[in-house]
Amino acid sequence: MTMKTMKQRVPGHDCMRSACPVSSVLDIIGDKWTLLVVRDLLFLGKRMYSELADSMEKIPTNILADRLKKLEAANLIEKKPYQDKPVRYAYTLTARGEALRPVLIEMATWGNEYIAGTVKAPKEFMER
Repeated sequence: MTMKTMKQRVPGHDCMRSACPVSSVLDIIGDKWTLLVVRDLLFLGKRMYSELADSMEKIPTNILADRLKKLEAANLIEKKPYQDKPVRYAYTLTARGEALRPVLIEMATWGNEYIAGTVKAPKEFMER
């Protein structure tokens, strides 16, 4: 079988995809917003929905809710209630989500190298 013909289910997704690892990763985190949510959890210490909604990129709340569900379904984050009435959740990265750290560091490094006007991340973020 070739990569073109091999297909399997993406955890937490209803779509079918190729077995190409790049394609498979993009199926989970390759949209405009998902890695920004991961960035905020990973580097900025955000945990609450309201904190994530307040990102500098101004993610629409309906999209944020959808991305959190997809990240949870893909086992990249977990949510735990911190308030009962109404129920509100805190979000944290799983070990699988934390494993995206070097990917985001490399993306930031590449952005700083090749995209004029980007801001360098604080040194402590880049060295963890």
